[in-house]
Amino acid sequence: MGKRKQYRVGDELANAYMSIPESGKGPGVIVLHAWWGLNAFFMKLCDLLSHEGFVALAPDLYHGEVATTIDEARSLRSKINRNAANTEMKEAITYLLSHEAVVKPKVSLIGFSLGASYANWLAINKPKDIQSVVLFYGEGGGKFEKSKATYLGHYAERDTYGAGPENIQVFKERLLKAGREVTFYTYKDTEHWFFEEDRPDAYHAESAKLAWERTIEYLRKQYQYG
Repeated sequence: MGKRKQYRVGDELANAYMSIPESGKGPGVIVLHAWWGLNAFFMKLCDLLSHEGFVALAPDLYHGEVATTIDEARSLRSKINRNAANTEMKEAITYLLSHEAVVKPKVSLIGFSLGASYANWLAINKPKDIQSVVLFYGEGGGKFEKSKATYLGHYAERDTYGAGPENIQVFKERLLKAGREVTFYTYKDTEHWFFEEDRPDAYHAESAKLAWERTIEYLRKQYQYG
């Protein structure tokens, strides 16, 4: 089981959840939560990553608040100060890379929806620190020529929250044009949030299991680890 942590952002402290493998060492992975906030699902995901040998850190961009409904999530998302969130995420990477448990000089990012757009931003703005990016039903803009990361994407066949097939295809083409290595998967009969078991209206167990297996395989390959 992981623990809640604090890391410094300027003169203040930011909150996160961190989980370290039993071995005490491993490559670093930053988990960027969806618009629900840092809820039990994303903390459990950190624990699962540590079980697979990774040091996982999930910044709490909502500072303790968590949404359970779409309306609540929209409200919390609207309150985010993007500049402050960008700084918190950058410092989370710095904190993780400086941690004694992390054995590699770069981290990977796993972003969900809202968190996926943040992951794309980080890959462009901290390219020297980002090994790879895993995206769940999310995309993003920017100058991907600045990124040094590889990309893995998991997408729903039916997505009414922006990450539809046409948008994803355009996004993929932009990454490829920028010279990025890209592997995207679309999961049949799925909707947005299909990976999240605490969203029973969308959770698709078979697809979630496959996406998880592909993610772990991908991360191990990126780090040549395990």
